[in-house]
Amino acid sequence: MAERAHQAAQASGGTRQGAAPPPRTSRAAPMRGTYAALDLGTNNCRLLIARPAGDGFVVIDAFSRIVRLGEGLTGSGKLSDAAMDRAVAALAVCADKLRRRNVTLVRSVATEACRRATNGRDFVARVLAETGIRLQIITAEQEARLAVTGCHALLEPGTGPALVFDIGGGSTELVLLDGESGGAPHVGDWYSAPWGVVSLSESEPHVGDSEEELRAAYMRMRDRVAAAFAPFATTLKERGFGAGGRLLGTSGTVTTLASLHLELPNYDRRAVDGLIVPAASMRSLSQRLAGMNIGQRAELACIGNERADLVVAGCAILEAILDLWPAERLSVADRGIREGILRTLMAHEFRT
Repeated sequence: MAERAHQAAQASGGTRQGAAPPPRTSRAAPMRGTYAALDLGTNNCRLLIARPAGDGFVVIDAFSRIVRLGEGLTGSGKLSDAAMDRAVAALAVCADKLRRRNVTLVRSVATEACRRATNGRDFVARVLAETGIRLQIITAEQEARLAVTGCHALLEPGTGPALVFDIGGGSTELVLLDGESGGAPHVGDWYSAPWGVVSLSESEPHVGDSEEELRAAYMRMRDRVAAAFAPFATTLKERGFGAGGRLLGTSGTVTTLASLHLELPNYDRRAVDGLIVPAASMRSLSQRLAGMNIGQRAELACIGNERADLVVAGCAILEAILDLWPAERLSVADRGIREGILRTLMAHEFRT
């Protein structure tokens, strides 16, 4: 039985935690252990720990910290010592939670920052040595598919095509859904652009001494993203999807803008996750933020100092997506890669 559990972990991309042996199971009953998903992105380190419940799961612990692992990567091509130190400190907290929660199966992934950095694999080795966490650097396609798996349930009902997007710190993933197969969305195509909120902010800074200069900088941001999206725009047009359709976004950008749309005094996941917002409102909010300086944005509820410098880059990417896929409404998801990992791990365990 232990060997079967080990094989299952390998096949699903997860690793067994040595501190907690797999629970005893019979052949008639699937294992119902404690699962974890860790996502180390260019900007954030996030962890979810959950147990199966019905056709989903119940979260029993979570962790999120802005670590800015990709800070300075655009110019240097390397992860800086300070950025790696911040990430390792956050991962040490995650490792402690994994031990205390007796997690039996975990999958830990790293995305664009580690994909792009020349010292990405050296960093992964350091993380293993110092925290015991085995990070897997996943491809952009794997990242896109995990995000869709984690959030597609919030897609607005309908039968037409849909676009799911994930604005990250170092890249933005776009996934075209052109139907369903066995009740699950069918991925017709996908695309990854090298611009996320960190990489775009560093390459095309939003700076200026006046509102006019700030708006001009914002337009340069949008133009740069639009140029990166151009090949996918051509693909959509050639396949007859140029008119757009349903749209679902998962990222800090869309959840922040959704909070502003609702005029929340503090961020509330229950109010935001699953919300459907008029695209015109998201554009209006993006334009409003583009004319503000960083101090003015920091004073807004649900933005604050931590998001004030990067949110405009997210707005530029979002508007480029709305140009690419002219939807009337936008579904908002405060879920994504971690939830996709958990569902994938649990589904595999229950099949074996």
